[in-house]
Amino acid sequence: MKEFIRKLWATMRRPATKISLGALTLGGFIAGVIFWGGFNTALEMTNTEKFCISCHTMRENVYPELQHTVHWSNTSGVRATCPDCHVPHNWTDKIARKMQASKEVFAQVFGVIGTREKFLDKRLELAQHEWARFSANGSAECKTCHKYESMQIENMRPAARLQMTQAAERDQSCIDCHKGIAHELPAEMDSTGGMLGKLISMSHSTSFDKDKPVYSVNFLEMYVDEGLTQDGGVLEPASKVIVLDDSKDAIKISITGWRKMKGFGRVIYEDFGLNIASAALSKAVAQSQTDIRTFETKEDDLTGLTWQRVEVDLWAKKSNFLDNVDPIWTEAKQAYETNCSLCHTQPDVAHFDANTWPGMFDGMMGFVNFDQATQALVLKYLQKHSSTFADH
Repeated sequence: MKEFIRKLWATMRRPATKISLGALTLGGFIAGVIFWGGFNTALEMTNTEKFCISCHTMRENVYPELQHTVHWSNTSGVRATCPDCHVPHNWTDKIARKMQASKEVFAQVFGVIGTREKFLDKRLELAQHEWARFSANGSAECKTCHKYESMQIENMRPAARLQMTQAAERDQSCIDCHKGIAHELPAEMDSTGGMLGKLISMSHSTSFDKDKPVYSVNFLEMYVDEGLTQDGGVLEPASKVIVLDDSKDAIKISITGWRKMKGFGRVIYEDFGLNIASAALSKAVAQSQTDIRTFETKEDDLTGLTWQRVEVDLWAKKSNFLDNVDPIWTEAKQAYETNCSLCHTQPDVAHFDANTWPGMFDGMMGFVNFDQATQALVLKYLQKHSSTFADH
């Protein structure tokens, strides 16, 4: 070992033309440190909000939109900057993203999105690229701050609690439900501002006549009391209920259907043996001896499950209801035919039965940009116009 060290030292001291090999190695090391420091400094400079908005396309289009959202200003005082969401935190992924960004530099330099009009024309394509990245990495950047295990799901509003519980169980990507949370959605996208927004606007003229049916156009919170203080559950979109009574801001509704006799029996389905959800009751209401009325039971020959017919009367806010279901089916049909034909010719609605459609529809959801309420409305349209009801 001593002989090896002696020879190595002699080699390091041996002149290489005019400079020793040791000096060259040391110089190379110092140059490497300087290069790496400069490279890392330059890299970090491009990971600042100041750099992101240095081009007018970002400064004049998406940056003002961010300033009107909770990610810009909120009660906690924590603000998300552009790189917090759009630059991967993992180093190798960050480098790959920087290489991809060269296309964006090209587009900026050559004016591909140089005007407001050009930007809006490209907006859906740009958004889809970013949504695909978030979907692929499970919204890793979002989950740097927002972690399912740290959420107080029990303190959320009923509709949010139901959806977030399901999302946490699947470790769902945040972008699946939260497109448009920091920036405006593309005009072409059929979402809350499109189909759902149109239906909500129509609901403003709904009359709530006693003993008449009305139909929900969104996920709606239900309550045990007229004061809307005791949680009763969540009404699913496109569900038919009967108006029993109304006050200034609330209506009392009757929900009828069937539930499966397993667990707490919280989900009410439209009819026996059909997985068409009408409502998800709170645990307290589902187990109550007074709030829910129970009738006959039947066994499903196909699954072996026992079903029970039930009725329950609850209160809801006097909004987001229509007194005619036809506009819901019209909008849902258009959304299905427009969005679900982008990748293939979509199946005829009556090609599957009501219980088969949910599985088929889930497989399509990775390729469209529906928010959760729109997704529920379109699925209900498919189920209600499936082969199960073709002869009705």
